[in-house]
Amino acid sequence: MDKVLIVTGAGRGIGAAIARRAAAEGYAVAVNYQHDTLAAEAVVAAIRTAGGTAIAIQADVAQEEQVAHLFARTEAELGRPAALVNNAGITGRIARFTETGPATIEATFRTNVFGTMHCCRAAIAAFRRSGIRGVIVNVSSVAAATGSPCEYVHYAASKAAVETFTLGLAREMAPEGIRVCGVAPGSTLTGIHAAAGEPGRPQRVAPAIPMGRLATADEIAEPVVWLLSPAASYVTGTTLRCAGGL
Repeated sequence: MDKVLIVTGAGRGIGAAIARRAAAEGYAVAVNYQHDTLAAEAVVAAIRTAGGTAIAIQADVAQEEQVAHLFARTEAELGRPAALVNNAGITGRIARFTETGPATIEATFRTNVFGTMHCCRAAIAAFRRSGIRGVIVNVSSVAAATGSPCEYVHYAASKAAVETFTLGLAREMAPEGIRVCGVAPGSTLTGIHAAAGEPGRPQRVAPAIPMGRLATADEIAEPVVWLLSPAASYVTGTTLRCAGGL
C-alpha cells in the first residue's frame, strides 16, 4: 500500500485513537506496543471491523534493535512506511524531582527521547529507500512549556528535548521533502494518570485548564492525522499545542 503508517505506543490512549483515525483515512497501520498484547490486538480488530488494514507489532522503541524489527516487519507485511507517529512515552510516578530516582529519569529519556530518535532514523532510511516524501509526527506534551513542577519535571524535560529535536530534524529534512512536525497535548483522559499513581488527577487539574476540561484521545488524534495529510503540506518544524488554552 502507498499509505503505510507506524504508530508507536498505539495499544491504548492517544496512540490507539491515532491508529483508528488514520485507518479511517485509508492508512494501513502498524500498531506498535510494548507489553499489552490484548489491547493492541483489540485496536487492530476494531480497525479491521471498520474495513481498515492493521497489524500489531511488539517492540520496545527504547531498544534500537527492536525498532529495526518493527520497521522490517511493517515493510514485509504492509509495505514501506510513508509516515510515522512517535507516540510511545512514559512519565514515571508523580513526584517532586528530588524524589524521582535516576532509574526513572533514565527510563523516561530512553523511551521518550532515544525511542523517538531511533524511530525517526529508521523512518528516514525507509523513506529514502523508496523515494517517499514521508511525514513524521512526534507527540510531545504541554509539559514541555509548563515544566510540570511537583509532578514530573523529568518528563517535561524529555518532551522539551523532543520538541527541539523535531525542529532541528525538520530543518535538516526539508530539502528532501520530508516533513517533521509535533503535537503537544495537554492533560488527556487516558490511563496515563492512573499509571503515574494518581487516578483522580483529571479532576484535580481540570480547573486550571482555560476550557475547564481535559481532552479526549480522539481530540488529540485529529490534529495528528491532519499533520500527516496533504492538507499540511507546507507545515514542518512546528509543534502544535493542543491543550485547551494552556
